[in-house]
Amino acid sequence: MRELVIARHGESELNVGDQLNGDPTVLVALTSRGEEQARALGAAVGPVERAAHTSFERTRRTAELAWPEAPLLEIPELDEIRFGRWEGTTWTDGYEEWVGSSGPEDECPGGGESRVAAARRYVRGFRLLLERPEKRIALVAHGAQVRYLLLAVSGVPPGRILERVPLAEPYRVDRTELEQAIALLEAWTAAPAF
Repeated sequence: MRELVIARHGESELNVGDQLNGDPTVLVALTSRGEEQARALGAAVGPVERAAHTSFERTRRTAELAWPEAPLLEIPELDEIRFGRWEGTTWTDGYEEWVGSSGPEDECPGGGESRVAAARRYVRGFRLLLERPEKRIALVAHGAQVRYLLLAVSGVPPGRILERVPLAEPYRVDRTELEQAIALLEAWTAAPAF
C-alpha cells in the first residue's frame, strides 16, 4: 500500500438520532442522504484498487456506493468500539460521562471495550492494510478509527474525548505516515494515559 484514503461512513439511520452502535449484528442502513454522501465521496476521491470496510452494514454500503468497481475487503479489526450498556443509547445518556471520567484501560460497563483494547485492534487492522499489495486503498470506517489515525499521523496520542469526524469526508495518508501512526498507537497502548 502506498496511499490510504480513510473516511467515516455516510449518514446512517442511527446518526440521525445520535445513537451509539458498536454491534455489527445490528443492521443499520444509510439514509438517502448517506447514500448521496457515499457517491460524492467516491467522486471526490476517484478510483481505488480496493475498498476496505468494517463488519458494519453502513461502512460496507458506503464503500459499495463510493467505489462500485473496486473489490471489497472486510476488516473486522477496524470495527467500532463496543459500547456495552450504552449500545443503542445516545451520547448524552451516560456514555459521555463515562468517557470523561474513565481511564484508557477501563472497560465500558456491560460488556463493552476499553479504548486501549480498541486501539490494539485498530493497529492490527491498519497493519493488514499496510501489507496489502494494492497501491491505493480506500477504508470506510467509524469516527474513532479515523480520529485515532489522524491524531497519530500528527504525532498526538488518543485523547479522553475525541473531536467528531465529519461523515464521508476523505483523509489521505501515505505509507510512511501510516507506519508512524501505527508505531505511535502501539507505544500508547503499551503505556496508555490521557
